[in-house]
Amino acid sequence: MNLSNLKPPKGQVKQQRRVGRGMGSGRGKTAGRGMKGQKSITGYGHMRGFEGGQMPLHRRLPKRGFSNALFKKHFAIVNVGQLEKLPGDTFTPESLLEQGVIRKLGDGLKVLGNGELTRKISVTAHLFSETAVRKIEAAGGTATALGLPKRGPKEEKK
Repeated sequence: MNLSNLKPPKGQVKQQRRVGRGMGSGRGKTAGRGMKGQKSITGYGHMRGFEGGQMPLHRRLPKRGFSNALFKKHFAIVNVGQLEKLPGDTFTPESLLEQGVIRKLGDGLKVLGNGELTRKISVTAHLFSETAVRKIEAAGGTATALGLPKRGPKEEKK
C-alpha cells in the first residue's frame, strides 16, 4: 500500500455534469439555464442584498446614530497590577515598549487602576485614571502625566 494506490470509496466522486455540449447530451442549447431572462446570461451575478429590483432592506431602513471612528483615540493600556509584576521601579512608555508589555503606543499610554500595588514605583505616562494615581501614591510612588501628544492633521499614527 502506498499513496499512488489510494482511491476514494465507490460512489463518493460524482462525474462532472457537462453542460452546453450539444443537443445529444440532454443539456445543450440553454445549458440548464432556462429561456431568456437576466439569470440566463453569461457572467450574471447580483449584488448582496438584491431583491429583484425592489428597494433593498438596507436602503429602506433609516440611518441612525453617529460614528466618531475617524477621530477616535487609541491608547496603549497598562494596569497597576501589571506594573507590580514587572522588574524595576521606573516605568516610561519607551521602557514598556522595550519590555513588550505594550505593542503599539498609538495616541499615548494610559495607566488604569486595576490590580494591587505593594511597592514604590514611579510611572511616566500620557494619562492616568484616578484610581491608578491613588494606588501609586498610596504605595509611596509618583505618577507623572505627560499630557496627550500633539498631532497635526496630516501626521500619521505610529
